[in-house]
Amino acid sequence: MTDDLLPHAFGAPPLRARLRATPDDFRVDEILGYEPDGAGEHAFVMVEKRGANTDWVAREVAKFAGVPPLNVGYAGMKDRHAVTRQVFTVQLPGKADPDWSAFPHAEVVITPLGRHSRKIKRGALRGNRFVLVLRDVEGDRADAEARLTAIAARGVPNYFGEQRFGLGGRNVEQARAMFKGRRVDRDKRSILLSAARSHVFNGVLAERVRAGSWDAAMDGDIWGLDGSRSWFGPEPFDATLADRLARFDIHPTGPLWGQGDTPAGGDAGELERTVAARDADLAEGLAGARMDQERRALRLRPTELTWRWHDDGALEVAFALPAGAYATTVIRELVTEP
Repeated sequence: MTDDLLPHAFGAPPLRARLRATPDDFRVDEILGYEPDGAGEHAFVMVEKRGANTDWVAREVAKFAGVPPLNVGYAGMKDRHAVTRQVFTVQLPGKADPDWSAFPHAEVVITPLGRHSRKIKRGALRGNRFVLVLRDVEGDRADAEARLTAIAARGVPNYFGEQRFGLGGRNVEQARAMFKGRRVDRDKRSILLSAARSHVFNGVLAERVRAGSWDAAMDGDIWGLDGSRSWFGPEPFDATLADRLARFDIHPTGPLWGQGDTPAGGDAGELERTVAARDADLAEGLAGARMDQERRALRLRPTELTWRWHDDGALEVAFALPAGAYATTVIRELVTEP
């Protein structure tokens, strides 16, 4: 299901505007959650890039430092059409740091922060802060601010963003072909498995948005702990769970499909099996690939949400999200791009 077909939680977006008119209109700062420990053979550096791909930057950093690409670590991929800041580690056994100021690409600035004892691993971050500027804005300001207030209070459906599905959503069709026997390399296989799981998850979430239950309890729900990959249930929904749901301590979850049956029970489990059956080739392919049944929160609440209007009519929106969440998932509730 393409992004434009996914239902909105609050009705049609109140604004039309351009996002990413320039890379500077989409700024991302990584929230790593820890500092360099001051010792070890890993250079701990801040990388600011503009309009550049994270993997390409990592390879160029390795080349500049004279080490294999595997010696370079980073926690997550960052948007290419943006200005992003994130930490890299560069393993330099028995070597001093190179002169990072001499890095030969003007679109990348590297700042040394010290030494660290370990390589940064993928996924080892708490989240990201975003500052987005919407230009050529059309629509009522009062309606826009009411929508932003609703997003701050209730959150948004935690859809996987279009980046997960590749150009034109092709990753899902390539996953179907892979499950039918087409050979792909290991790195591509991982991307296609993720796209297939994300497609099934988005399908379940879309049904719950239509039913108004994306941020509410459903019979048989599996509950996810906020800020954690831990989950529990199903169990009867009572006043204690209702209070925790209202406080954003827990969230209803949807399936990251894999082998075996969904752990959800009752109506929630029936819905998940029905949606998975619509894409049986994907669900069966994921099971055949021995992917485990896992869970993802259906609800995403941006924190530190603020906004301001520029003198030229542009709207600047800032917020923080946990790792694995998409800024475009938040902003799609506010704006439609022309």
